[in-house]
Amino acid sequence: MTRKIVDVDVIVTSPSRNFVTLKITTDDGIVGWGDATLNGRELSVASYLRDHLSPALLGRDADRIEDAWQYFYRGAYWRRGPVTMAAIGAIDLALWDIKGKALGVPVYQLLGGAARDKILSYTHATGWDLPELLDSVDRRREQGFRAVRAQSGVPGLDKVYGVTKGAAGYEPAGRGAGPVEEDWDTSAYLRHAPKVLTAVREHVGPELKLLHDVHHRLNPTEAARLARSLEDVDLFWLEDVTPAENQRLLRTLRQQTTIPLAIGEVFNTIWDCEQLITERLIDFIRTAVVHAGGISHVRKILALAEVYQIKGAPHGPSDVSPINLSASLHLGLATSNFAIQEYMGYDPLVSEVFQSSFRFEDGYLHPGEEPGLGVHVDEAAAARFPYKQAYLPIARELDGSMKDW
Repeated sequence: MTRKIVDVDVIVTSPSRNFVTLKITTDDGIVGWGDATLNGRELSVASYLRDHLSPALLGRDADRIEDAWQYFYRGAYWRRGPVTMAAIGAIDLALWDIKGKALGVPVYQLLGGAARDKILSYTHATGWDLPELLDSVDRRREQGFRAVRAQSGVPGLDKVYGVTKGAAGYEPAGRGAGPVEEDWDTSAYLRHAPKVLTAVREHVGPELKLLHDVHHRLNPTEAARLARSLEDVDLFWLEDVTPAENQRLLRTLRQQTTIPLAIGEVFNTIWDCEQLITERLIDFIRTAVVHAGGISHVRKILALAEVYQIKGAPHGPSDVSPINLSASLHLGLATSNFAIQEYMGYDPLVSEVFQSSFRFEDGYLHPGEEPGLGVHVDEAAAARFPYKQAYLPIARELDGSMKDW
């Protein structure tokens, strides 16, 4: 039986955060849901889906997932890039959701079945100063997390990406007509970060997996200095130490440290990741499922990584919807070289729109056993939360020049 696509809808909603959701309906009444959220550029993806890709979906066979991926990647002529790949990723997730529902099985069963019982997860701990940060880490451990990413303020700076004064929350995106501009002082950061992370390690002992994100703000020489100063902290990983567009520059860092390196959350295709993987310049590849073209494409990235003993650890903050998180968990459960999943949780308002079957328990995530991806969208609730413009911040050096990150 051929299952035809008869309706496509794009839903933009903002229950505390902006989310773009794709709804695909087939002629036998099955609904598939896909996430198309691109933080700070949500309406660009919504338009690309609504105005360009949705008309070409109508009448297509919903069961031909790989063919649809190739059609929309190759057929547009303009390939790659975050807007294109997030849109294709949304289609891909919705089609996998439909396939699972049609066959009555969770998506991970369609990917070869479980390769593990549960998925280790990590969350964020933030504090403007060390006491605040240690309190935040303790709260995360009390919640059951076995892995925590630690971020703090930097003396002399009024703003630091994702760290809020007087609060332990992590929210980089700001509502408003334009991006917030942050000053950045590399020297101050390089002096401060090792002291903070050393203190956190001393506070928590050896068992907690400790992570740290540099948010692309160092050049390779500075990154090597930081890594060497953190060797005794026993980090699970050091993330995004330098912009990775020029991937050859990672050779400098790799030669200077044995700290595991994680990169790739801004990458969109296997071709973005290829050199980092084949030269084994990193230890963890971080492409988000939706931003890298969905399950169909990210599983190919992880298959290449497996050859080089590199593990998958997909980007998964609260600015991608529970649909993307669920897809990442299904992929992770079925993938042998999947290491860990980022999980920040969601504002309570998000659960009014997205009802999810995955659960967190004792430091691990479980995707659930519902057919498909296991996420349902309440369209009436989504309509109550209109889009609100938001941007990620940008950084400038103290002399006013734009920071290269």
